Amino acid sequence: MNGAQSLFAALVEAGVTTCFANPGTSEMQLVYEMGLSDAVRPILCLQEDVVTGAADGYGRMKGAPAFTLLHVGSGFANGMAMMHNAARANTPLVNVVGANASYHQPNYPEHEFVNGRIVDIARVVSHWAQEARSASELGALGAEAAALARTGRVCTIIAPTNRHWEAANPPPAAQARPRPEAAAEAIDHARRLLTNGRKTGLVLGNTAQHGDALETAARIAAKSGAALLGETFASSRLARGEGAPLLTPIPYEFEMAARFLKDFEQLVFVGALQPVATFAYRGKPALKSPPGCELFEMAPVEQDLADALDRLARALGAEGADVPRQARASLTPASGPLTAAAIGVSLTLLLPENAILVDEAATNGPEIMAAARGARRHDYLNPLNGGAIGGGMPLALGAAIACPDRKVVLVQADGSGLYSLPALWTMAREKADVVIVLLRNDRYNILGLELARVREKDMNARMESMLSLANPAVDWVATASGLGVRADRAETAEAFHALLATALAEPGPRLIECVVPVPEAWRKLEAMVRDSR
Repeated sequence: MNGAQSLFAALVEAGVTTCFANPGTSEMQLVYEMGLSDAVRPILCLQEDVVTGAADGYGRMKGAPAFTLLHVGSGFANGMAMMHNAARANTPLVNVVGANASYHQPNYPEHEFVNGRIVDIARVVSHWAQEARSASELGALGAEAAALARTGRVCTIIAPTNRHWEAANPPPAAQARPRPEAAAEAIDHARRLLTNGRKTGLVLGNTAQHGDALETAARIAAKSGAALLGETFASSRLARGEGAPLLTPIPYEFEMAARFLKDFEQLVFVGALQPVATFAYRGKPALKSPPGCELFEMAPVEQDLADALDRLARALGAEGADVPRQARASLTPASGPLTAAAIGVSLTLLLPENAILVDEAATNGPEIMAAARGARRHDYLNPLNGGAIGGGMPLALGAAIACPDRKVVLVQADGSGLYSLPALWTMAREKADVVIVLLRNDRYNILGLELARVREKDMNARMESMLSLANPAVDWVATASGLGVRADRAETAEAFHALLATALAEPGPRLIECVVPVPEAWRKLEAMVRDSR
């Protein structure tokens, strides 16, 4: 066999059989070999952030990696934003990046970024990155990357073109890499914190936010009286809706989060990061938690979180604790102008059982997602772990490929949606069962709040021009239709409810453009921030 065949044999043997691809010249041998086999499903994406974002969504929902196919350093760089989000979410993911032939690279030093130093670029957003030094090593690296990725790692293989066609040995079998256990001392310290009578939050992240781990954490919280909290942006995925344990995410906006956490005396983290503000603000502390609040990491994301929680539950005697659960909301459809609240009501009423709800709703999101907690049981995904916007459409695409029997609903803000429009084309091509609720207010509205933190004078036309999307306004119905996705526009609550019901009843993809105002609560927050300077 050649190196390309050895690589694919290693990946397929390890169960890595879905490829999100944007190949170029240096990957043609890989494209050829993939085309000769039915073992790998190739999915073409038109831009690299769609490739990496889709692989992120796939890995979060599957719990196992897809692999990407990217073209040299420039193609890898184009996909770095969504790859950073995936790495911060500890998503299982394998990248395969073509490079110029090893013997050819020195001839083009001016192209070093494109061809010669890709492994250095890759290490910025990968947990593991290696360049194949032989065709046989290409297969061996595939086996190693597949095993590491299953522990929640983004792994990147640099594959020079001559390694694709040169003769290679069969690859070694992928060896399972179990996650390390949390230290017994850490479990015992968490037990002491949870029984000392102080106001405590148990903060979950990553795989602790769904499945058996979430159920165990909920029993611990119920037994100890701790509040069950989650990271601001659900890393991995979060089980929500009817019957799910009650978990409250720490708010994103600094003022809201500081108010939410002000009475907590200690926070215990399981697979979650400390509540650091996403950005530094003049005159504000870095942490959202109050001064004097003890912050203790019981188990970092690299460890076996389910096992750590099981051991803590046994130490507390929490195995049979009664868990408070989310009730199904009793609502009636909204009427009149279309608002975030009306969209939240319709989603709560209509979201089908076992759906996947993807949230890149930005300023309209809190009101919509708070209502949707009372919907039928569903998984919740948020692409913003690394802070790079534009991941909603790729994440929804990848989730739909991973779970073709489940309905995916994406609530997407218009500004961030413009970052990844090519994802619509791949959704249409793959017949991905995705409904996109597109929230249109023709503005980067969140930046209005951020600008209010720093400006000392009224906003002028030049400032406004850097926030406005209204000149020209994007026609989302025409844009989506041109990329092969059926689209409609809703301007009233009644029209949206009817369109959403139809879209959920039929196979996707579908897009509903929703003309919505900025929520009143957001306007009040902006005024509060401005007045507090």
